[in-house]
Amino acid sequence: MLLLTVMILTMNTTTQLLYELKMKSIDGEAIDFSQYRDKTLLIVNTASKCGYTPQYAELQDLHEKYGDQITILGFPANNFGGQEPGSNEEIAQFCEKNYGVAFQMFEKISVKGDDQSPLYQWLEEKTGKEPTWNFCKYLIKPDGTVLFFGSGVKPLGEEILSAAEL
Repeated sequence: MLLLTVMILTMNTTTQLLYELKMKSIDGEAIDFSQYRDKTLLIVNTASKCGYTPQYAELQDLHEKYGDQITILGFPANNFGGQEPGSNEEIAQFCEKNYGVAFQMFEKISVKGDDQSPLYQWLEEKTGKEPTWNFCKYLIKPDGTVLFFGSGVKPLGEEILSAAEL
C-alpha cells in the first residue's frame, strides 16, 4: 500500500503544475489546463514559415483520426529563425486557410530563453530537453510520463503513435 501511495504522489506532483496553468488560446480565450487532466497530450511549438510547417497537415490528420484519444495543443513561437513573425490573428488565418487546423491553438509564446513560457519551463524540467527547432513535440501521458520528440518526428509516425498507444 505504501508503494502505491508513493507512486500516486509522484504522479500527482509530476503533473500538478501542468494542470494549474491557464493560457490564452490564439483568439484570446482563457484556457484552463485542468480540463486536460487524465488525457494524453501532444504539445507542439509551431511556425508558419518553416520547412516543417507542412506537419500542420499531419497534426490535423492525427486530430481527426485519434482526437478522442489524444489532444493536440499547438503553440506558435518565433524563437527559431524568425519563422513565426505574424500576429495571433494572422497565424490563426494561415492555419485555417492552408491546413484546416481544428485542434487547439494558443497565442504566440516563447519556448526558450529568458522569456520562456511557464509551460515550456515545465516541459524542459520534466524531460531535460528544450525545443531545438520548430515542431518539436512533447507527449504527456495520463500517468505523468513526458516524452520529447524532435522536429523530424512526424505526428503520424510510429514513434508517436506507439508512445501514445494509438
